[in-house]
Amino acid sequence: MKSKRNLVVGLLLAGAAVIALGSVAVASGGHKGKDNDRHAKKIVVVERATTDTPIDNAPVGEDSIGDTLAFGNQLFDKTNTMMVGTDQGSCVRTVVGVAYECTWSNSLKGGQIMVEGPFLDAGDSVLAITGGTGKYRDVTGTMDLHAIDATSFMFTFHIHH
Repeated sequence: MKSKRNLVVGLLLAGAAVIALGSVAVASGGHKGKDNDRHAKKIVVVERATTDTPIDNAPVGEDSIGDTLAFGNQLFDKTNTMMVGTDQGSCVRTVVGVAYECTWSNSLKGGQIMVEGPFLDAGDSVLAITGGTGKYRDVTGTMDLHAIDATSFMFTFHIHH
């Protein structure tokens, strides 16, 4: 059923966003906020959404508000060759055929980066970095989520300290 497939694809995309946080590739001078923060960093990762598990709430077989997706996937560097971390989280369908609301943590060397925001059925999404642990404990910023294909997602974190 097309709507169920959209749910699965949407959930897979949400998992990809989590991967982006785990990138080992860190470049300085990335996305600049309105403060033109010279301490901004950019981290790019690729999530391989292999564990995404959809939960189809009533009405069963239809894309409906409350459908959920849970995941715990591996994160790879921006070339998608070296594993750099893991992610885990969930998404809830909030607008049928349009968007899910997602939260997840990205575990990378030195700590975790947490994100929250929409996962759009069509097009790229921007999520908020809501916090972190370890070397990421004081970070703020955004994460761009881009679907590479149905099971791979690129995440670009624009981190400010």
